Amino acid sequence: MPIQPGAPRGALVREAPGEPAISIAGHLCAHHYISPVGLAPPVAQHTPFRTMACALAVCLSAACQTYEPTPLHLDARLDLVGARTSDAQAHERFVEQLGAAGQSAPEAFDLSDGASLAEGEVLALFYNANLRTARLTAGVALALQNQAGLWQDPKFGFDAAQVLSPGDFLEYGATLALTLPVSGRLAVERSRAGAAYEVELRGLVDAEWKLRASVRSAWYAWSAAEKRKRLLVETIERVERIGVIGARLEEAGSIRKADERLLRIELIGRKAQLTAVELEWQQARVSLLGLMGLAPDSAVELEVSTPVLPLPEMASRAARVLESNTELAVLRSRHQVAEESLRLAIRKQYPDVGMGAGFGSEDEDSRFLFGFSLPIPLLNRNRAQIAQARANRDVTRATAETALERIVREVRQAELALDLVRKQRSQLKNELEPLLIEQSQNIEELASLGDVDAFLLLETVGRQLDAQSRLVSLEQAEGDALVQLTVLLGPDIRTTPLPSDEISLPPSSVNSMDGSIEDTSR
Repeated sequence: MPIQPGAPRGALVREAPGEPAISIAGHLCAHHYISPVGLAPPVAQHTPFRTMACALAVCLSAACQTYEPTPLHLDARLDLVGARTSDAQAHERFVEQLGAAGQSAPEAFDLSDGASLAEGEVLALFYNANLRTARLTAGVALALQNQAGLWQDPKFGFDAAQVLSPGDFLEYGATLALTLPVSGRLAVERSRAGAAYEVELRGLVDAEWKLRASVRSAWYAWSAAEKRKRLLVETIERVERIGVIGARLEEAGSIRKADERLLRIELIGRKAQLTAVELEWQQARVSLLGLMGLAPDSAVELEVSTPVLPLPEMASRAARVLESNTELAVLRSRHQVAEESLRLAIRKQYPDVGMGAGFGSEDEDSRFLFGFSLPIPLLNRNRAQIAQARANRDVTRATAETALERIVREVRQAELALDLVRKQRSQLKNELEPLLIEQSQNIEELASLGDVDAFLLLETVGRQLDAQSRLVSLEQAEGDALVQLTVLLGPDIRTTPLPSDEISLPPSSVNSMDGSIEDTSR
C-alpha cells in the first residue's frame, strides 16, 4: 500500500475509488514513541488491546468471589432448642474451656439430678440468644479488621478515537493505573479496625459478665417464688388442720358459726393467694429458662439457691473499679477508636500518588504511555472530618469520665443497700420470727384442746406468713445487692470472650487494659 505524498508521518492512507482517506492518530497524557517510521500490518495494531483485555478478564474472573445463598430454616430451630439439655458432651467440653480460661465453672456438670445455679450460668454462657448475636456481631468487626488497610484496586482505562478526515485511522490508548499509599493511611486504617474489633471483644466480656449477673438475679427471683409457694402450702395445711377442728367444735356447739366461717374464708383466700404465687413462680421459671437458652417448657429441674457471693478483698473500691469494671473497659476501647479515627482523618490530609502505564497507538505508531497524579492539599485538607473526629474524641472521653463517676457512686449505693438489707433480715430472723413461731405453736395446741379463738388464730397465721415472706424478700434483695456490687467491681481477672461453636474470635492486637494498640504498620 503506497504512502501518499504529503501525508503525516506514520499515517496510513488507503486510496480507493469513491472512498475518503482515513488516518490513524492518538494521544494520551504522556507517551513514548516505540515503533520506527513505517507501516504496520492492520491486524497487528489491535493485538496488544486484545491481549490486555483477555488478561484482564481472566484476572477478574479468578479474583472475584461467588454468591452462595444460606436459607433460613426456622422450622428446625425449635427442635434444636428443645434438645439442648441432652447434649452432655458439648456441655462438658464447654465447662473444660471455662476452666482453662480461668473462669468459675462447676466441677461436674450433670443435669439428670437437676440444674444448680453454677450449671445454669454455664448453659446461659453457651446458649443465650443475645450473647450469640453479640458474638456474631463481633465476627463482623473481625472480618473488617482482616480486610482493613488493603490497597485500592487498579483501574483499567481505554480511550479510542476514530478520525474521519483526512484519513481513516483509529487512535487508542489502554492504561492500568494504581494508587500508591505513600501517606501511610493504610497502616492507620488497620489500627483503627483493630481498635473497633477490641470494642466488640470488650463488649462481649461485659455482656458475659452481666449475663452471669442476670442469671443469678433471675435464679434468686425464682427461688424466692418457690419459697413463697412452699410457705403458702404450709400455711394452707395449717389452716386446714385447724379448720377441721373448728368444724367439729361448731357441730358440737363449742364455737360460733361465724368463727368457723372465718376459718373457711381464710382458707379460700390463702388458696387464691397460692394461685397468684404459682403464676409468679411459672413466669420466673420461664424467664430464667430463657436466659439459659432453654425452651420455655423444658423439663429440667432447678435447684433452689440461697445468695452466697463472697466479695473480693481490696484496699480501694475506686481502684478496683478502674482496674476491673467491664463497662469502663468498653468505654476505654471506644475512646481508642475515636483516637484512631482522628489519626486517620489527619493522615488523610496527605495525598497518595496515583501512577499509570499502558500501551497505545497514534498514527499507526505503537507507544508506551505513562502518567501520575498527586492531589494538592490546599483547599479542603479534610478539615470537616478532622473536626468531627476531634469532637467525637471529646465525647468519648467525657462519656468514660462520667461513667466512672456514676459507677463509683453506684458501688457506694449498693454497699449501703446491702448493709441495710442484712440488718433488716437479721432483726426479723433473730427477734420476730421466733416469737411468731412460738405463738403459732401455742395456738395450735389450744385449738387441739378445743379452745379456738378465730381472730387470734388468723392474726397469728397472717403475721407469721408475712414475716416469713418478708424474710424471703429480704434474702432476694440481699442477693440482688450482692449481684449488683459484683457487676460493678468486675471480675477478679481480666477475661477474654468465651469460645463459640459458630465463630472463632481470636484476641485483638490490644495488649493492655488501657486499650493501646500495637503498631501493625511495621
